[in-house]
Amino acid sequence: MRQLDVHKIADEAKFNGFHGVILAWCALIIIFDGYDLAVAGIAMPAIMQEMGVSATQAGFMASSALFGMMFGAIFLGTLADRIGRRRVIAICIVLFSVFTAAAGLTTDPVTFGVLRFIAGLGIGGVMPNVVAEMSEYAPRRMRATLVALMFSGYAVGGMLAALLGKAMIASYGWQSVFYAALAPVVLIPFILRSLPESMPFLLRVGRFEELKAIVARIDPSYRPLATDRFALPAEDRSDKAPVHHLFSEGRGFSTVMLWLAFFMCLFMIYALSTWLTKLMATAGYSLGSAMSFVLVLNFGAIVGALGGGWLADRFRIKRVLIGMYLLAAASISLLGQPMPALLLFIVVGLAGASTIGTQIVTNAFTAQFYPLAIRSTGLGWALGIGRTGAILAPILLGVLVGMALPLELNFVAIALPALFAALAIALVDNKVSAYEHHEDVSAILPDNAEALRKA
Repeated sequence: MRQLDVHKIADEAKFNGFHGVILAWCALIIIFDGYDLAVAGIAMPAIMQEMGVSATQAGFMASSALFGMMFGAIFLGTLADRIGRRRVIAICIVLFSVFTAAAGLTTDPVTFGVLRFIAGLGIGGVMPNVVAEMSEYAPRRMRATLVALMFSGYAVGGMLAALLGKAMIASYGWQSVFYAALAPVVLIPFILRSLPESMPFLLRVGRFEELKAIVARIDPSYRPLATDRFALPAEDRSDKAPVHHLFSEGRGFSTVMLWLAFFMCLFMIYALSTWLTKLMATAGYSLGSAMSFVLVLNFGAIVGALGGGWLADRFRIKRVLIGMYLLAAASISLLGQPMPALLLFIVVGLAGASTIGTQIVTNAFTAQFYPLAIRSTGLGWALGIGRTGAILAPILLGVLVGMALPLELNFVAIALPALFAALAIALVDNKVSAYEHHEDVSAILPDNAEALRKA
């Protein structure tokens, strides 16, 4: 009779085709997610002109999706730990694809805002689930790198939105880039077939044969036996009330600090993604040139995510994050200063690397902080609370843009949150992190599913 610790098996596995499939699907989902999120900011100048809305009204229109993302991250992230991650990912894809496309049919800001709110539920809900999926199955020695590589799809989606915007909006109207968001729906059956379910969830519901098949894919040398017993550390087992675990075992203060860091970082990201095109157009650049800055911003995000993930797997991820946040404060502050075009593009790239890229590394840091059983919940609540910063950013920047303040003051307002985020990360207690601490496992008998459900 063998006792198998599935957490240890996943941690010590060698990267293989199974991990590659998870990485590919999760990255593709994030690309779609990033596109749906960025498309409103890309189209905003055209939407404002056609609907005749002010900068302040446009800020509220942009924030409607972010408001939905807050609820989606909290509730759909938590729901995944109860009904299974694959089902929730499929629900999210339907929400953000169908309702983003539907927003292209609208002619007034209120209907647009309502549909973008519903789309936001899916946009926000899918993020914690795909991060949890990748971090659960990624080998420990390269976990931050793989999560960062997967989440760089977010920046690819932003770049795709900018490219399609430049190619389509002038010829076919802003609606065309919204209609394109419907495409991911056709991939849902393939995603459900390819992505594995969460191991703690399979243990809780007694689907041991499915779990054996997954373990065999993680470790091809494994040969399942009828007498195999599976186990998880007690801290990694699911129960029906995962939220309270965010504040148990000494995690409460660090949870709040993570929420603060997410709030500040997401404020910067959505301020830039929503208003960078408009601010650069106001500074005298053509709409096409202003969209080029969005491309550079997202290209920088990919470099920042991959570079930050690589550094995080080789050095203390906490120190890497603090350095990235300080770089964000410096680079964003410089955006409002006059400089040669080439240098400006470099600074925009650094801003993307140290905001979007830093958020991706922060997701990896948070995924490592919480045990497997509450990973989707922990990420979901952090992203959900952080969305309040994302909601406020377009509104606040819309007010500042409407006041016609000097350009540099707008960018200083975006940069200041980076300093608070750096402080929050510095205060997270590594001693209570799941990455640093695991309890001894206790075995779970395959024929004792009912007892497990009560655990």
